Amino acid sequence: MSIPQSGGGLIENVHQLAEYLELGCKPKIDWRIGTEHEKFGYCKNTLKPLPYEGKVSIKAMLEGLRDTFDWSPVMEQGNIIGLEKNGANVSLEPGGQLELSGAPLETVHETCDEVNVHLFEVKKVADVIGAGFIGLGAAPLWAHEEMDMMPKGRYRLMTDYMGRVGTHGKQMMYRTCTVQVNLDFGSESDMVKKMRVALALQPVATALFANSPFFEGKINDHKSWRSRIWRDLDADRTGTLPFFFEDGMGFQRYVDYALDVPMYFVYRNGKYIDALGQSFRDFLDGKLPALPGEMPTMSDWADHLTTCFPEARIKQFMEMRGADGGPWRRICALPAFWVGLMYDTSTLDAAWDLCKNWNLEIREEMRIKASVDGLQATIGDIKMIDLVSEVLKLSQAGLTERARSGAGGIIPNEAHFLNALQESVDTGMTPADELLEKYHGEWDGDIKQIYSDFSY
Repeated sequence: MSIPQSGGGLIENVHQLAEYLELGCKPKIDWRIGTEHEKFGYCKNTLKPLPYEGKVSIKAMLEGLRDTFDWSPVMEQGNIIGLEKNGANVSLEPGGQLELSGAPLETVHETCDEVNVHLFEVKKVADVIGAGFIGLGAAPLWAHEEMDMMPKGRYRLMTDYMGRVGTHGKQMMYRTCTVQVNLDFGSESDMVKKMRVALALQPVATALFANSPFFEGKINDHKSWRSRIWRDLDADRTGTLPFFFEDGMGFQRYVDYALDVPMYFVYRNGKYIDALGQSFRDFLDGKLPALPGEMPTMSDWADHLTTCFPEARIKQFMEMRGADGGPWRRICALPAFWVGLMYDTSTLDAAWDLCKNWNLEIREEMRIKASVDGLQATIGDIKMIDLVSEVLKLSQAGLTERARSGAGGIIPNEAHFLNALQESVDTGMTPADELLEKYHGEWDGDIKQIYSDFSY
């Protein structure tokens, strides 16, 4: 999850909120790729989740990365809770999931190099202290009571609030991992088209990257339990944003939506102030109960935008949020998939042609079926595997047209990063299907085998 935002003075009028989003518009030459991925850490001798403190712990991991690889620490109330270097940061999810938020880079080649360096560094430190890391969409064995809350004020507030809304909020916070990509837009109309494609096709990513068929030591009857969790978390701040497909969509409409999302907190002087359930509209009027008489800053608005959790969202860039965390090679496949669809105009138009006639009911059913059945899903007369195959061809075409070379020009474009996804289409097997095959076969029902077979 996001770190506190900074910069920006007092909000003097409501129009600044949409103007803030509009500042994200960039010419195509400046479009970048930012990849974020989370993974579960565990103690190798017990297979239990890493606590924050101790010899084998999250704190030891962060300190090891700081001392061995020259990362700068991020502190909160005297605790190390993250790292920063070269435009990237390492942060913690509530249950200790370790996240790399990558720097904005020009090509998927650079993104994958960044991922490789990060996972090498993580493994180096983890091996020294006796920890392991694994990429999955949901923790396969651990109960909520086994998860250590990370020492971040934001998480204490969110944990309390999640107990009042929905039914799966704490599961999301403590026992899920995702991989996502952050992309740019050129104008308001470009943002709208890209977001419509992103929201409509997020289930395709969910199906392709499905990797969470186990939860609390059992088969959960979903290929992506992580996606299932997001459907019953907090209706005020999750979902597929149907208004994006209505006439008149633009930055102001997204502002109206975000203003209706209840607040979590206000960040002041290194502390999170409880504003749970309060209204940013009241804040704009100087009537926020948490800070009576005080007016919000643009940093407060930027923080608030990080508490909206739809399937795809905008800040001063777009975030694609529909995929489970997974194996090493699929981390690079996720940004390649979306870059191929979004960063070539003709490919984006073709992707929109695929889904522009779907109504809300089709989009919602697709979201549900993708989490349950993955590539085997059927939505009316749409077979998911056929849809995935078609979308993947578009992405390959977009990456080929982009023609961003790697390895000193030896690799002509970024399309090879989709090979892992093409294998899934060819075999009909996602990571979740592979896990289930192992479970019913060579593992003989022992889910613990997942750690030896699939850790980084």
